[in-house]
Amino acid sequence: MEDENVAAEADAQLRAHERLAAARKERGLSRNEIANKTKIPQRSLEALEDGDYDALPSRTYAIGFSRTFARAVGLDGEEIAEQVRVELDGAAAYDRVGQPDKFEPGDPARVASPKIAWIAAIAGLVLMVAGALTFWRSYFAPGAEFPPLRSDDPAEQGEATQQAGVEEEADGPAGPISQDDEVVFTSLADEVWVKFYDSNGRQLMQKIMAKGESYTVPSEVERPLLWTGRPEALGISVGGRELPRLSAEQVTMKDVPVSAVALGQRFGQPVENAPDPAATSTTEG
Repeated sequence: MEDENVAAEADAQLRAHERLAAARKERGLSRNEIANKTKIPQRSLEALEDGDYDALPSRTYAIGFSRTFARAVGLDGEEIAEQVRVELDGAAAYDRVGQPDKFEPGDPARVASPKIAWIAAIAGLVLMVAGALTFWRSYFAPGAEFPPLRSDDPAEQGEATQQAGVEEEADGPAGPISQDDEVVFTSLADEVWVKFYDSNGRQLMQKIMAKGESYTVPSEVERPLLWTGRPEALGISVGGRELPRLSAEQVTMKDVPVSAVALGQRFGQPVENAPDPAATSTTEG
């Protein structure tokens, strides 16, 4: 009984880190074995045994690690943790013995690191946003897609019309087309090459038209013709009436009759005067 009291008094004179080191050596355990058992890094175990608490992340880790370390080597974990707390606080800590630190973990080795906590928080936020979007789409989105609005791009409009096999309806003034109606070609894109000429080969106009540029076919020419490689990029109006384009795709077209009557007959519009014989002489390549 006397020997046990002597041993207890001897332990009471040792500091916490000395008791931890002595207990580990007495049990014949290496730091590596303690690290594997407690999941505490070896460098932290070394700091605990040396009493170098400043080498640990914080006061909380010093107390929590020492508690876990003590239990692994057969010591009273709470007693060692309290001793470390007192040593950290100094002599004044004796006035508050038995009052553990707030937020003190039982085993810091199992506490998530700040980096992991941030990753988990971000992942949670992403899941919340994804869930909100899914709810919004399912609640507010229509059950079926509505057909797209008519495109403002004339090229797209013409192509869609031809693919559907439906003739475009002419816009503009009502009534039949007359041979005296003004014929205007407007470039819908940049760098559109055109050549206008009559049935005798006499050139009326040849140039590369810029987007938005227009050309009015002279009304006195009896049989005006057109040669171009960009018919899909030419808008046509006859007497203020908008007509479909000559083609929905890029293709070379030569000797295309472009008088008011010929264009009216080409697109099935009512024509006031006799048919233009040149309306059937179109060559496309």
